Amino acid sequence: MVYQQLVRRALFSLGGGDPEIAHERTMAALTRLGRVRPAVSLLRRYFGTTDEHTVFGVRFPGVVGLAAGMDKDGSALRAWPALGFGFVEVGTVTRHAQPGNPAPRLFRLRDSEAIVNRMGFNNAGADALAARLRALGPIGVPLGISIGKSKATPVEVAVEDYRHSLRALHPYGDYFAVNVSSPNTPGLRGLQDRGALDTLVGELRRESDALGRRPLLVKIAPDLTDHAIAEVLQVCADHDVDGLIATNTTLARDGLAAADVPTGAEAGGLSGRPLAERAREVVAFVGRQTSGALPVIGVGGIFDAEGALRMLDAGASLVQLYTGFVFGGPPLVRRINRAVAGR
Repeated sequence: MVYQQLVRRALFSLGGGDPEIAHERTMAALTRLGRVRPAVSLLRRYFGTTDEHTVFGVRFPGVVGLAAGMDKDGSALRAWPALGFGFVEVGTVTRHAQPGNPAPRLFRLRDSEAIVNRMGFNNAGADALAARLRALGPIGVPLGISIGKSKATPVEVAVEDYRHSLRALHPYGDYFAVNVSSPNTPGLRGLQDRGALDTLVGELRRESDALGRRPLLVKIAPDLTDHAIAEVLQVCADHDVDGLIATNTTLARDGLAAADVPTGAEAGGLSGRPLAERAREVVAFVGRQTSGALPVIGVGGIFDAEGALRMLDAGASLVQLYTGFVFGGPPLVRRINRAVAGR
């Protein structure tokens, strides 16, 4: 409650209420925090957990992870474990550095507890991230790396974009997420089609195996039909994909509060509480289709411990936070960790 009444109010007011400026300043503060080792140790004792789980061969000290998009360039990696996260996913990173889409491109929907974004994979590029991770060393929890297509790269030659990022970052990732589901890069979601996905995942599987196998996951959109998800799952089975991330942001605008409808009409992907039910449905569908054999990281609309437990009960092996963390902060991570450990 203190976080919502005091800390969140202060954070939301940064930059005159501009969400992107608030995000940048918060990231800068967390980067500075990560350099203060006594503070990191103290916070980790309070927020952290030792409720260990092994998923796709990786040992996770907790089931709650930070979703891709929050720390694209890995600038605050020392801070996230201190706030209770059992793993961190950076990115989405692309082969080429790119500024992303023009601002404004991030919109906060307070009454709906949601966010609309059309960031467009703004990041410094795979080689820059590799250099940062090389200098940083291990962060104490598993590191996932989400890779995507550069906007300037034609869809027809997207495979080499992904392959370059995988090669550059391979030594540093505990798993790799293949992002083919963001709505903010033209043509990207077409890579979820069975033929295109088969080619992409097949090449990345071969590349990973040649470099030294790392778990490979595919991140899908919540807007896919059951038939389309089943085709994705067949591709995953054909190429021995290690897991699925369900789900990315949605183009739908169902469940918005009346006051948020005008802002919600902005182009981009919607994340947050309105996505919760659909995300669980996708996770449950994947579980039924694979008889629980394919591990799933569940993400979308988790705002409390009950929501995280429901996602796990739907079939997720791990969960991730993004918008829920924006609205609920570190106390949310702690509550989920305690609830999961207490089951």
